[in-house]
Amino acid sequence: MLRSLGFASSLAIAATVSLLSAQARSSSDRSLPMHFELRSQGPADGCADTCEKWISAAGAITADSARDFLLLAKAKNLSGATVVLDSDGGSVIGAITLGREIRKLSLNTTVGHVVDLPPGPQNEPRTALLPRADCESMCAFVLLAGIQRSVPAEARVMVHQIWLGDRRDDPTAANYSAEDLVLVQRDVGRLARYTAEMGASIDLLDLALRIPPWEPMHAMTRDELRNTKLATDETLPAAPAAVAASPAPAVSQPSPRVTDGARASPISDRRWSMVERAGTAALARRHPLTVEGEDIGSFDLVLACGEGASNYDVSYIERRRNGEQIPLPGELGKVTMRIGNASAALKVASSERRETPDELVTYASGSLPATVIASFASAGNRSIVIETESNGMVTVIRLGNTGASTSFPKLTESCGKGAGDRADLVRPKTGNYAAAQ
Repeated sequence: MLRSLGFASSLAIAATVSLLSAQARSSSDRSLPMHFELRSQGPADGCADTCEKWISAAGAITADSARDFLLLAKAKNLSGATVVLDSDGGSVIGAITLGREIRKLSLNTTVGHVVDLPPGPQNEPRTALLPRADCESMCAFVLLAGIQRSVPAEARVMVHQIWLGDRRDDPTAANYSAEDLVLVQRDVGRLARYTAEMGASIDLLDLALRIPPWEPMHAMTRDELRNTKLATDETLPAAPAAVAASPAPAVSQPSPRVTDGARASPISDRRWSMVERAGTAALARRHPLTVEGEDIGSFDLVLACGEGASNYDVSYIERRRNGEQIPLPGELGKVTMRIGNASAALKVASSERRETPDELVTYASGSLPATVIASFASAGNRSIVIETESNGMVTVIRLGNTGASTSFPKLTESCGKGAGDRADLVRPKTGNYAAAQ
């Protein structure tokens, strides 16, 4: 079984590893192209003749990943080695090609992170395997290539839909051509064929295709890892109990001023635009509300002038209905809005069931500093995260800023805020998204 990857000896050197792991691994490693290294388990006197061979595979999967892997295979004897994956995912074609090369060599796979240990008496390089790592998106399909596949309890395998990489920041606002649809459907077909070829259940692909790009990636449960045959280990431990996230820090809330007037002007689901709200101008956007891809309604997010120049009022108007698998809750208990490191727990003013149509309509309001809103509306790809909680169910939706940079100056002018409150900020750095194709 792959779970005997020398974890006992790794535990013996946990204190040393903990000091080295922070230095050996940085957040930038995962955004760089995947890099392959053949490493040996250590310390040598701890595992002797049973020391494992690990192929560290960390970084983004690209079209060149399979070529780089083959270069290592030609230069080193990889027989009996285990590929250790730590990746945010990347190219569909790159992952499939890499996976097939791993399978040709009959290698095993696992999720983890390889870190260096102090050299031994003979100055030989040795490493330890840390199981706390993530294998995201297309990395899950590379993991599938192993003859034996292990996912440690501390590791996460996370999946979502494949999407065109240059349109992940704000997918509902992007335009798509017939050629784009052909590309995505072709890659879905390739993944289906590859999944069957690797001997896994098609349920793995079905699970990934449920998660739209505006939702967080789905972290697979132990049962899902076992049932989809992504993990071949038959002694998978039970999943640890979920730990509730700490509540967002409280912020001062204005009196709720949300009314049905928010519906008066058409609100776009493709871009942020100016609308009329209770006789005044506001910046608004509509977005579908989903849970693992199941459409259960929509919400409007409205930004309006706040009292004074230091903040903007935020209104959240949600219309939720029953889904095929998602029952309608009695009321919505909590709405949290996050932009970067700033957050606001919006005050739920009302959450009522309506019969025609049968839906739960919720109004919530709060405020965020003008500088935070200006940063979101500035040039570049930024997003707002909206999280709701009701009867133990959580929805998390990421909403992009398409149209905000052109409309926000009109809002500042309408609100009479000074130039210092506008989006005259340094252009933010945009995240690297690996292309789906």
